[in-house]
Amino acid sequence: MPYDATLAPHAAADTAHDTIGGRISLARDAVGLTVEQISAVAGVTVETWTNWENDRAEPRANRLDMLARILQVSIGWLLDGQGTGPADTAA
Repeated sequence: MPYDATLAPHAAADTAHDTIGGRISLARDAVGLTVEQISAVAGVTVETWTNWENDRAEPRANRLDMLARILQVSIGWLLDGQGTGPADTAA
């Protein structure tokens, strides 16, 4: 099958959010907060939040409910992309 450039942007966008870190980053952008702002709201260091977004660490299970509420997404969406995601990704 020949390369179709019209599919490339969608494929890149889809794979960018295939990890929990990518979904955390996408949801943070959707709520319009900086890493500094959201880490303060979540009660974690900027380093911890950055590690989550860059898939160097994952949030502990006891933080998932809090993260889902702050990010306005479902826990299932954070974990595996299934469920309620950020409002601006619904198309």
